[in-house]
Amino acid sequence: MQAWLLGAVTAIAIAALFWVAPIPQDPAYHDFADRRLLCATPNFWNVFSNLSFLVIGAFGLARLPRLQPSAHRTGYVVFCAGVVGVALGSAYYHYGPNTQTLVWDRLPMTIAFMALFAMVVRDRVSERLGERLLWPLIAVGVASIAYWHWTELQGRGDLRVYGLVQFLPMLLIPLMLLTSPGRGLRSSWLWATLATYALSKLTEHFDYGIYEATGQLSGHTIKHVLASLAVLWAIFAMLRPRPSLSA
Repeated sequence: MQAWLLGAVTAIAIAALFWVAPIPQDPAYHDFADRRLLCATPNFWNVFSNLSFLVIGAFGLARLPRLQPSAHRTGYVVFCAGVVGVALGSAYYHYGPNTQTLVWDRLPMTIAFMALFAMVVRDRVSERLGERLLWPLIAVGVASIAYWHWTELQGRGDLRVYGLVQFLPMLLIPLMLLTSPGRGLRSSWLWATLATYALSKLTEHFDYGIYEATGQLSGHTIKHVLASLAVLWAIFAMLRPRPSLSA
């Protein structure tokens, strides 16, 4: 039943992709609320806030010995390395926001997304399937960025495939959590990951409103911090819990 449900949602999402007109990158996307120049760095807070991804990605790699036996070691390393890549790529993009530099923001993001998705499939659906899907999913994620970038260069940008890669796992992961008890990844932390990531997208949407309300921090800067916390919760889901101290 679970496989049929996941397959049906995936098929509907892919079919819907062909009903939507191509989606070019909105040039206004690069018009962030906080563009202050500090320490000779343009858009300082949107650049500097990516440090949270670097710290948390490095934290995850350093905790590799504590990885749960049921978790996929390769997938975990790729996930954490992808998060480190997000820190570098996003900082580079925000230093000079434009459609060309945005490629390096989104590329490592898709790698991290796909690695996490493959690990949840491995835990909640099938170990063998999750392991087999890891590299093909990453290839699909990278291809979605390559396709979008190529269409932008042709003057007819199309973000549809990238949108599917980013948001379909956010539909399928909750379904997997609800329909299977899993083999080791802790549900509470994965739910926290999804909730915190959703909140980060909300603050991104209200970038200007939050900046006007606070006068100090923009919604996009807060988005970076919240998204990195979502990564941290995912890492906690994959690590062995610390043994409790007996009285």
